[in-house]
Amino acid sequence: VDVPRGISLQNGAVPGEQGKQDKTVKRGNWGNQIEFVLTSVGYAVGLGNVWRFPYLCYRNGGGAFMFPYFIMLVFCGIPLFFMELSFGQFASQGCLGVWRVSPMFKGVGYGMMVVSTYIGIYYNVVICIAFYYFFVSMTHVLPWTYCSNLWNTPDCAGVLDRNLSGHAALNLAHLLNTTQKRTSPSEEYWRNYVLQLSDDIGNLGEVRLPLLGCLGVSWVIVFLCLIKGVKSSGKVVYFTATFPYVVLTILFVRGITLEGALTGIMYYLTPQWDKILNAKVWGDAASQIFYSLGCAWGGLITMASYNKFHNNCYRDSIIISITNCATSVYAGFVIFSILGFMANHLGVDVSKVADHGPGLAFVAYPEALTLLPISPLWSVLFFFMLILLGLGTQTLVTAIVDEVGNEWIIRRKTFVTLGVAVVGFLLGVPLTTQAGIYWLLLMDNYAASFSLVVISCIMCVAIMYVYGHRNYFKDIEMMLGFPPPLFFQICWRFISPAIIFFILVFTVIQYQPVSYNDYVYPTWAISIGFLMALSSVICIPIYAIYKVCRSEGDTLLERLKNATKASKDWGPALAEHRSGRYAPAFSPSTESHLEVQTLQPEKGRSEVAAASPVQGSNGSAHSQDSRL
Repeated sequence: VDVPRGISLQNGAVPGEQGKQDKTVKRGNWGNQIEFVLTSVGYAVGLGNVWRFPYLCYRNGGGAFMFPYFIMLVFCGIPLFFMELSFGQFASQGCLGVWRVSPMFKGVGYGMMVVSTYIGIYYNVVICIAFYYFFVSMTHVLPWTYCSNLWNTPDCAGVLDRNLSGHAALNLAHLLNTTQKRTSPSEEYWRNYVLQLSDDIGNLGEVRLPLLGCLGVSWVIVFLCLIKGVKSSGKVVYFTATFPYVVLTILFVRGITLEGALTGIMYYLTPQWDKILNAKVWGDAASQIFYSLGCAWGGLITMASYNKFHNNCYRDSIIISITNCATSVYAGFVIFSILGFMANHLGVDVSKVADHGPGLAFVAYPEALTLLPISPLWSVLFFFMLILLGLGTQTLVTAIVDEVGNEWIIRRKTFVTLGVAVVGFLLGVPLTTQAGIYWLLLMDNYAASFSLVVISCIMCVAIMYVYGHRNYFKDIEMMLGFPPPLFFQICWRFISPAIIFFILVFTVIQYQPVSYNDYVYPTWAISIGFLMALSSVICIPIYAIYKVCRSEGDTLLERLKNATKASKDWGPALAEHRSGRYAPAFSPSTESHLEVQTLQPEKGRSEVAAASPVQGSNGSAHSQDSRL
């Protein structure tokens, strides 16, 4: 029998059960540590690094944004990243199973799954738009280069049109100063042809069939990548995590050689110190760290749960966080060199060249690509990079399936994953209508920002103050061989929750309703946005109330204590790792049988005996198919 790489008896098998390994290995591992680091980098480095960071940076004063960005990374991003990785790795459980540490807070895990669902839906729509641009770039002349197409209006003024006079150039510069009246060819292509944009979020219009087809393609690729779980994700990531850096480097070298590139880079690096005192700058920096690193999405805990118990996740968290931050800065250099070239070509200020959000990737960037030699080649490379950046974030989908998996689901995992993909596709269909971009921005602004902050704060408080910081520090020392550094202890207990609380309060005080260029969303649409944000957070109090009601005890205080107390099966999944206060209080002869029952309390004794489970090398108690 061929034993899959990463499954070893000394790390994962229960003594005396070697002969039954082919029937009982439940869950895969990363083939090696490089696969985990690359997957995590791919998960953390995504579309947010390409368009969100540069936009926030130049909106908030160029280099002045860097200071709060790095402060937030050090005091909030890296500590919470380390907390999530160590949390998942210690228990070898995903975002639901880890809450054996304090069962009342299991709603945090459900909230993470809801957030992941929303992100999975609209992220795939962004990927589908990238697919669309990728396919239409395979031509001699990019379709958004000139103003001579059926979808163009009389106001269109292309930079490369041969009859562009000096007066028209000035007119184009004037038009670029406003977002709504902009009539460059790429803007008209985006609005009038790709989106065929309607005038209101309630006016859905027709489904854009090309986008619907690309949405189907993107979900099929996600399904194929994830059909074999962590093993196939690990293999795919060798390409998906490294290729964007190759493309960024090619575009960076090309960008800095363009005329006017230095203007854009100087704008990017020169701080406007008057803006650094603006609290909004700090709020934007913190939100970008959360969005970019993927904290509170659930994927970090789940992916760390596939690690071996003694893996140095402290080192991993430092490497991945800094790589993510460096990628954002590097992408900024790439984009600002292109924007400097555009500004020089069009005679406008750098700050007036690019739109924010999807507009930066699908309006300004295509416009810049038309000004490069062999523009279709650069366009194909760029949009292929966007596709890979989006797909890297989708690696958590199969892990979420594992979370709720019972034996029936595990045996039919392919069909379950297919079902998830089909449902995700159907939920994404409204986003491919003529009003789809309004809905996409609504989800981006509400479903994955406010709720991430709340979930992170509650997770930090639950571990530090309900489970107890001393207990958690001892757990990490048992796992890594050393306690978390003093800096991390202080951040977890005081600084990170305080910063998160500050962001939360600031978000409420400085609240501004979402808008798309000059279009202001109606009240009913904003209400739907708030409902999406609350739908993930509301899981926490609902589950807490349910758990308290179901707990034993005569008084409310007794029930509360029992609901927050760590369950008996909390701790390392393998008997060999359960030392100290986790050491079993029974004889070695019954150890392996009882351990299985403890880890899987829902199983009957006969079912356990028939299955004779052996833990994988990560010691997980829940299942994933592994073909031997």
